[in-house]
Amino acid sequence: MTVVVNGSDLTVTDVIAVARHGAKVRLDPRAHDRMRDARAVVDEVLARGDPVYGLTTGVAERKRVLLDPGDRQGFNWRLVRSHRIAQGAAAPPDVVRGAMLCLANSYAKGVTGVRPALCEMIISLLNEGFVPRVRTLGSVGQGDLGPMADLAHGLIERSGYAVAENEGLALVNSNAFTTAWAALALADTGSLLSVLDVAAALDLEAFGANLTSLHPVIGETRPFPGLLATLSRLRSLLAGSYLWLPGAARFLQDPLTFRCIPHIHGAARDAVDYALGVLRLELNSSQGNPVVVLDGRQIVSVGNFDIGPVAAALDFVRIALAPVVTSANERAVKLLQAPFSGLPAGLAAELESGEDALAELAVAVQAITVEARTLAHPVSYELASSVKGEGIEDRATNAPLSARRVSQMIELSARVAAIELVVAAQAIDLRAPGQLGRGTERAYRLIRELVPFIRAGETLPADLEPVVGLVTRGDPALAGIGG
Repeated sequence: MTVVVNGSDLTVTDVIAVARHGAKVRLDPRAHDRMRDARAVVDEVLARGDPVYGLTTGVAERKRVLLDPGDRQGFNWRLVRSHRIAQGAAAPPDVVRGAMLCLANSYAKGVTGVRPALCEMIISLLNEGFVPRVRTLGSVGQGDLGPMADLAHGLIERSGYAVAENEGLALVNSNAFTTAWAALALADTGSLLSVLDVAAALDLEAFGANLTSLHPVIGETRPFPGLLATLSRLRSLLAGSYLWLPGAARFLQDPLTFRCIPHIHGAARDAVDYALGVLRLELNSSQGNPVVVLDGRQIVSVGNFDIGPVAAALDFVRIALAPVVTSANERAVKLLQAPFSGLPAGLAAELESGEDALAELAVAVQAITVEARTLAHPVSYELASSVKGEGIEDRATNAPLSARRVSQMIELSARVAAIELVVAAQAIDLRAPGQLGRGTERAYRLIRELVPFIRAGETLPADLEPVVGLVTRGDPALAGIGG
C-alpha cells in the first residue's frame, strides 16, 4: 500500500497504515506545484521587505523586531533549537511516524510557504523508517511547539537539510503531533469498543440475563446510530445462545449495567463517530501561521493552530467511554458476588469452599476502573497562564493532553475488559448453561486457551497479560468476532 500525500484526503486509515504498518508515502505532483507557487509568494514578500510575522520579524514578544536579511536562515534554525522545551518520556514510534505524515500532508496543502524539498525530505525519512526521539510533554495545543521542535531537530540533523526563511516556524508551529496521536487513539477506541461488546455479551450469558434488553423495538423507538450498531452486534454475538430460549432468563429485569449495554456502548460509539468527523477535517487542514494567499500574493497572520474542535471532541470521547468502563467493572463485580450471580462467592469451584477463588479480582478491576475514570475529566477549557508572549498567548486547547489521555484510558480499559472476560468465562463454566452464542462461544474458547477454569485448590494466574494482549490491537481476534 502507498499513501499519496496531497493535503486534501488523508484518512485515519492512512495514518494507521503508515504509522503502524510501514506503508510507503508518495507526494502528489500537484501538491509539489502548489508548494512551489506558494513559495514564490514568500520570495516576493521577502524581496519587498514586508513585515510578516516569523518571516521578516521575530516571534512572540519579539514580533516587532525586524530580522537582518542575512540572518533569516540562521534565525529559523535557532527557532527550532530554542523551542526544544519538551519534557518527559519519548512518544511511541507510531505517534512520531503519524506526526511526520500529518506534517507532510499539511505542507502539501500549499499554504504554509515552505519549499517542496522540505515536504519531500520528511517523506523520504518516513519511507526510510527513521523515527526521531520526540518527548511527550510541553505543548498546550496552540501548535505543538515542544514536541514538533524535537521532531524537526531530529529530521534536520539526520538529513542535513538547510532550513530557509519561514521553514523553522512552519516546522514547530504545527499540531501534527496531536493530530496523529488523536487518529491512533480514536482507532484504538473503536477496536476496544468492539472487544467490550464481546465481553458484555459473554457477561449476559454468564449472568443468565434477560435478552428482552436486545429487542429490535429498542432501535425502532430510539434510533441513535450507535445504539442501532450495538444492538445489531450484540444480537449477532449471541445468535444461537441458550438465552433466547423461553424461560432461560433468571430475572424479569436485570441490573441496569446488564440491561442498558446497547445504550451505554451506543453512546460511546456515537461520540467516537463525531470525533472521527472532526478529525477528518483536521487531518486535511492547514494548522500553520502565517498563511500564503495565492490570489492576493500576500501572507496573512491567522490562528489556524487553534484546534479546539479536536480537543473538545477527544474530551467527549473520554466522557462517553467512562460509563462503558464503569459498567464493565460493575458487571464483573456482580458476577463475583453470590447474591447477584446465584453462583458460589468469588466463583469458587466448590460451593462450601473457603478459598477466595476469583474474589480478589474485584479489587483489581475497581482500582483500574477508578484510574480510568479520572482520565475522563475535560481539559479543553483549562488555561495554566495568560502571561506568555506579553499576554497575547492567552489561549490553550490542551489538545495533546486530551489525545494522550484517550490513549491512557484505552490502555486501562483494556485491562478492565481482560478481567471482565476471565470472570465471565469462570461464571459460564459454573453455570453450565448450555449452548453459547456463535460469537460468544468463540470468545470463550479464546479466553480458555489462555486462562483455564480455576478448580478447587488452584489459584488464578498472577499474570493476565496474555489476555490483555488479546484485548488490545496486537491481536484482532476478539475485536473481529461478530463484526
